[in-house]
Amino acid sequence: MALAPRVVLVHRETELEELAVRHGTPQQAAFFLQQRGRSLDTVRHGQIAQQTALDIVAAAIPADWRRGEVERGDLARFVFGPEDIVVAVGQDGLVANVAKYLDGQPVIGIDPDPRRNVGVLVRHPPEAIAGLLAEAVSSRGRAPGPGSRTELRSMVRITTDDGQSLLALNEIYVGQATHQSARYTVRVPDGRAERQSSSGVLVGTGTGATGWCRSVWLERRSALTLPEPTGRTLCWFVREAWPSPATGTELTEGSLAADQELVLTAESDLVVFGDGIESDFVPVTWGQNATLTVADRQLRLVV
Repeated sequence: MALAPRVVLVHRETELEELAVRHGTPQQAAFFLQQRGRSLDTVRHGQIAQQTALDIVAAAIPADWRRGEVERGDLARFVFGPEDIVVAVGQDGLVANVAKYLDGQPVIGIDPDPRRNVGVLVRHPPEAIAGLLAEAVSSRGRAPGPGSRTELRSMVRITTDDGQSLLALNEIYVGQATHQSARYTVRVPDGRAERQSSSGVLVGTGTGATGWCRSVWLERRSALTLPEPTGRTLCWFVREAWPSPATGTELTEGSLAADQELVLTAESDLVVFGDGIESDFVPVTWGQNATLTVADRQLRLVV
């Protein structure tokens, strides 16, 4: 007998909850905000909006379905099942945070605050959840076709020669832990290689091409065509490559097709992290190879 779907609600601490932990009492939190020209009422609005959205979503889950809940900080310890439907209640970054822990489970992004513009990944108000859950169930295991309300977004993977790996929805950063000069040799798909000293290397997806990678692309007025979110290509940029007698600046950007890879050989101790989460990193020590590719896994986003 097939298991009933399980809806997993994913959220993060609200600003009010973070202030309560940091300052201990509402009065101290209010004083802290007042010194910065803000009020506690504004922060309470965000708390109420998120709780209201969570309540609306929870009430819409069919009675015979299972349910679970996880806070962003506990994602690494949470076990997702193949029958899960993931509902991320928050901002776009929350979908990116959960994506690397999934393997084909549908994800629904809910924006709890109607005052914000609709996000790229969290596109729906809480009141739309019933129809979105039905769509997630009906589209399970099927490739999106014409008129589909599900899209498959590409991800990026890095693998080291000692078996470590990391997935990201937006981008992966490889560089020095304190953002000082990172030293490595980069090898591009056509076989060319170059020793470099830089502020690190970014490898991004089409989803990430609206964020950090796009800022680099705009700053250098690059002619590179950025990837599409559902396309099976990546873009890569070297940040602030430094010319010297021992290091070059010729190989500083490019694209990666699904069957191509970018290889970095560390010449100093480096770290790798994805989607801006520096605390969840993979170390790469001197002499190790790190290979960046389009990931086999994709984010199944209900749109």
